[in-house]
Amino acid sequence: MAVGRPIFLQKRIKLPPLERSFYDRPTPTVASALLGKLLLRETPLGLCGGRIVETEAYLAHDDPACHAAKGQTRRNAAMFGPPGHAYVYAIHAKWCLNAVTEASGCASAVLIRAIEPLFGVDLMQARRSLSTPRDLARGPARLCAALDIDKGENGVDLITGQGLWIAPDDSREELD
Repeated sequence: MAVGRPIFLQKRIKLPPLERSFYDRPTPTVASALLGKLLLRETPLGLCGGRIVETEAYLAHDDPACHAAKGQTRRNAAMFGPPGHAYVYAIHAKWCLNAVTEASGCASAVLIRAIEPLFGVDLMQARRSLSTPRDLARGPARLCAALDIDKGENGVDLITGQGLWIAPDDSREELD
């Protein structure tokens, strides 16, 4: 072990991403299926993330709360792209993360509202200046702050397994 090396850099975990077909389904189905999956974020400081415990579906049609309800804008353009991409937006100067669902042009997404922190908890604690893991990522803005997610992740392809992705919980495998 290297002296002075942060604990969150000492172990690497291989967690393959969900496939695009997972997201290319009706939004309520994806919202339900995301529960229990692992949301992961890798930055130069290390890997962090946890089990998704709360989601919220936003539907393209007949849902005035959906950002795409009034059509495509620069802000919501990621929602009109292929399923399996991130849609990140700010509300009251706080970031929120969504997974785009259904076919391109449908403009539906699932807001990831909360995770149970499992990986890189010390890194998330440092980002949020909190010691209680339970409070690190409950609520969409807290989640984004803990995982260092901002507008730079808007439009990121969640199926590449790099930077930001969602993995099945049964895929945990430690690397040397």
